[in-house]
Amino acid sequence: MSPAKDGLIVVAGAGGFIGGHLVASLRRQGFTRIRPVDIKPFDQWHQCYDDAENLQLDLRERDNCVWACHDAVEVYNLAADMGGMNFIAHNKTLCMLSVLINTHMLMAARDAGAYRYFYASSSCVYNTDRENCRDGHAIVESDAYPAMPQDGYGWEKLFSERMCRHFREDFGLETRVGRPHSVYGPHCTWEGPRTMAPAAFCRQILEAKYGGRSAIEIWGDGEQARSFTWIGDCVHGIDLVAHGDCPDPLNIGISGVATVNELVTIIERIAGIRVTRRYDPQGPVGVRGCNLDNAGIRDRFGWEPSTQLCDGMVETYRWVHDAYAKKHGVL
Repeated sequence: MSPAKDGLIVVAGAGGFIGGHLVASLRRQGFTRIRPVDIKPFDQWHQCYDDAENLQLDLRERDNCVWACHDAVEVYNLAADMGGMNFIAHNKTLCMLSVLINTHMLMAARDAGAYRYFYASSSCVYNTDRENCRDGHAIVESDAYPAMPQDGYGWEKLFSERMCRHFREDFGLETRVGRPHSVYGPHCTWEGPRTMAPAAFCRQILEAKYGGRSAIEIWGDGEQARSFTWIGDCVHGIDLVAHGDCPDPLNIGISGVATVNELVTIIERIAGIRVTRRYDPQGPVGVRGCNLDNAGIRDRFGWEPSTQLCDGMVETYRWVHDAYAKKHGVL
């Protein structure tokens, strides 16, 4: 059940990619009291709205979580120190320290009397043996156990999922957990070490198109596969999971996979340019393949992510193109 339109909704991590789109969705739905929170300065938020109660807080500190959750009826926790595979591979400690955020936010939400708490987990919680298999296995929610998630970031997410479960069991806080996977779309991070693959390849191809680069770099052999999920589908899935009656984690990802090489080909077609591909076998690639099974969300809500990669990447490329052009002064 959704809260009243004038109930206070807290979105932790609102300055990030998914968090910004979630705040935008809540505003479109008519919610009038939204408290977005993020550690970044406001001018670094991906989306920032003047009619919201925007707060810049470090949610690793418990007192800041208490401040953030005061009077909240519903809390979305998307806050984490994370980025693309390059960041995750080289910052395991920073990723794991995000456990402080979820622990303190759960305590603060409970003490504030919040009705519901949503936690954004990740497909990185899954047993890496299942994700690396080559038999076409689609990852179901139970594949998180026996536990062997991706080191650092995956362990933090899995532990935080369990913390949500126990807060529900021990304190009666209605927690819900979604596992978004490889989310892409406009207002994403498109440069720097935290960039995800879709935006990173858009930037590299734009550099080839306007900057005279002859080649782009691909980590591994480019055959690692993901269920790339459109941001609009992700946000709608979060809304369904957050207000549904399923207390267990649910996948939020499109069915089927595309390889990194296929992703690059799609962007080439959109950009109208062909590039040389240089493969770095030593680059961080993560698991070999992750094809999410979304039967859980489909069976419960009669809905599943459906935006195809070729369609979503048109909008993503246009947005990255405009951001690149604004920064570098190209047409």
